[in-house]
Amino acid sequence: MTQPTDIRRDDERPLLLDLFSCAGGAAMGYARAGFAVRGCDIAHRPNYPFAYHRGDALAYLAHLIATGEIERFAFVHASPPCQDKCSLTVGTNRSQGWGGNHVDLVAPTRALLDETGLPYVIEQPNGRAEIRKDLTLCGEMFRLGVIRHRNFELGGWTTRQPVHVPHRGRVRGYRHGRFYDGPYVAAYGNGGGKPTVPELQTALGIDWTDVREELTEAIPPAYSEHIGRAYLATRTTVGVAA
Repeated sequence: MTQPTDIRRDDERPLLLDLFSCAGGAAMGYARAGFAVRGCDIAHRPNYPFAYHRGDALAYLAHLIATGEIERFAFVHASPPCQDKCSLTVGTNRSQGWGGNHVDLVAPTRALLDETGLPYVIEQPNGRAEIRKDLTLCGEMFRLGVIRHRNFELGGWTTRQPVHVPHRGRVRGYRHGRFYDGPYVAAYGNGGGKPTVPELQTALGIDWTDVREELTEAIPPAYSEHIGRAYLATRTTVGVAA
């Protein structure tokens, strides 16, 4: 399941903290890049492929900072909830009066991450989440079966933005009662020509969970593998320069 990494043994791998970890899409990519990963999510995540702490992510991060345990980690990835400003909430849902009250944990997450002094990534979908879009990734950059644009704010380090590759066609599914075919599946919701669970797994590159809700929330591992390798390359460059 897990592809070979550049760093073979866990005791040689830098330790990464994966906050708001869900089912581990981001975690798997970082592991493939060469990290040992520890997650944290408030929900029960039996499909998470690595060790994780069940609890409030911000409370856990604050605890790690207060106790000094955060010093065990080399890098932090965070995907805080920000449903109040995601595209679906501010668009269709709000116009139709759907949905309820949503939280925005981006700012408090950033404040604690800055307190750690560690390099980090904050991930968000397209929308109005107040993050810097230092990096934007798309499934077509990795020849995936989803488009799934995701934005990343990089704290304490930088990397170049890859060229956005033109999409090969449409996202498969119904639009206003008409069915459109295409090379991508819609990795959200259920119905309206949405993909089956096996199709979602193939499109995202995820095979360790078959829970639709986890798949529709997941970051494709290819994204975080790209980010992880980019960060580790900066460490190597600094080490050589030193």
